[in-house]
Amino acid sequence: MTHDTSSEFARATAVERNGDHSFTADLDAGWKVAGAVNGGYLLGVAGRALRNLRPPTPDPLVISTFYLGPSREGPVDITTRTLREGRSTANCGIELSQNGAPTIAAMATMGNLGELPDDVATTATPPQMPPPEECISVAEASEDFKNAAPIIDRFDMRLDPATAGFAVGKPSGRGLLQGWIRLVDGTDPEPLSLLTFLDAFPPVMFDLGRFNWAPTMELTAHVRALPAPGWIGARISTKNIAGGMFEEDCDLWDSSGRLVAQSRQLARQPRG
Repeated sequence: MTHDTSSEFARATAVERNGDHSFTADLDAGWKVAGAVNGGYLLGVAGRALRNLRPPTPDPLVISTFYLGPSREGPVDITTRTLREGRSTANCGIELSQNGAPTIAAMATMGNLGELPDDVATTATPPQMPPPEECISVAEASEDFKNAAPIIDRFDMRLDPATAGFAVGKPSGRGLLQGWIRLVDGTDPEPLSLLTFLDAFPPVMFDLGRFNWAPTMELTAHVRALPAPGWIGARISTKNIAGGMFEEDCDLWDSSGRLVAQSRQLARQPRG
């Protein structure tokens, strides 16, 4: 095995090497949403495989993923291809498939976040929201919601009350969600869990009164820094809904106030 078993997340994203460029994994049913395995969890599995390529490339810097079909719990085959190896980064392709049919195809740039320059020049600001203990725990969701999205039990997720009106039938209509997230077992965040956090919150369309699940077509994630221990703050927004699709932007901030990950995904509007 090529994985750490120190946390639930590490066990759930474990991969087993079959060759220099092939792996298998067992997708965990506890990470499902609306009957399919969550796309962010799949990014964590893909990142785990890419991390174990030879020579090792420890961290995902960029990963752009196309979701070709729903993934189910159970065995998955993973194939990788190293396209270029540079002095500080490697460019790789990766595909996950089940029963001979590809479910995701991705391109990634891998590197070492710990060796990046420490300069920061940004106009981005963390979300303004109450501390986690003053936010609404998603653990208080209805049993019907939990049954439809068992993945929420994998996280300690707290929603900013100012953006959680959808939970009581009063969405704000702004297309904005904010909150805090960490793994339910208290494991501190690291680059692979950041990939999963980027697609962990309820769809931003909930804040627009559209409550069905929205399948992701493509998601591009940027991991910008090694996160400090503790809670991760998240801001999820959309500003363009057209042609039966919408974009969802997510920014993740660590406990030191550093922007540590960003993503944009294109998804289909919820049906119904």
